[in-house]
Amino acid sequence: MYIYGAGGHAKVIIEILEAQGVRVRGVFDDNPNGDQLLGYPLFKGCRLDLLEEDRLIIAIGDIGARQCVVERLGLSVDNFGTAVHPGAIVSKRAKIGKGTVVMQGAVTNSCTRIGVHSIVNTGATIDHDGVIGDFCHISPHATLCGAVTVGDCTQIGAGSVVIPGVHIGSHTLIGAGSVVVTDIPDNVLAYGNPCRIVRMRM
Repeated sequence: MYIYGAGGHAKVIIEILEAQGVRVRGVFDDNPNGDQLLGYPLFKGCRLDLLEEDRLIIAIGDIGARQCVVERLGLSVDNFGTAVHPGAIVSKRAKIGKGTVVMQGAVTNSCTRIGVHSIVNTGATIDHDGVIGDFCHISPHATLCGAVTVGDCTQIGAGSVVIPGVHIGSHTLIGAGSVVVTDIPDNVLAYGNPCRIVRMRM
């Protein structure tokens, strides 16, 4: 597996892959600082020639930047791998898209569906029948109760709680520590207890 991005998020993904017993072959970065990351070779830019037999994970926490890199590379979804920490609990009936990362202590329960290039961060919980879109970020220790749906390119802030059956739109940001008790539309910033829309997002 190759990693794209050489920041803190990449360090966590490298350790997940190590815990899985997956061989990390190297790290790509547009502006590398040095020639290695955690002992693995660090290359400038994305060496597409090295991906003939290997998969890639985009290790960038920012949703927009991650999406831009994926679009710029123009690779098939099959060129991307997944990383699921052995300390995560993932239902055998959960579906996890390519390029997605599930971190230590996360839980994805029965019949959850997670799109491509998403992050289920440390200790986050997605209960039964949850549907998470593409390029989402479920931040550390966020709790999504049963049958919650989250649109594409949305981030649920750290420690937030979403009650059962709530729908959260696309391109939306839920602030840390929020308690979401009603549906939240697309393209907004919302936070608080109870969670309220603060403003539109461009």
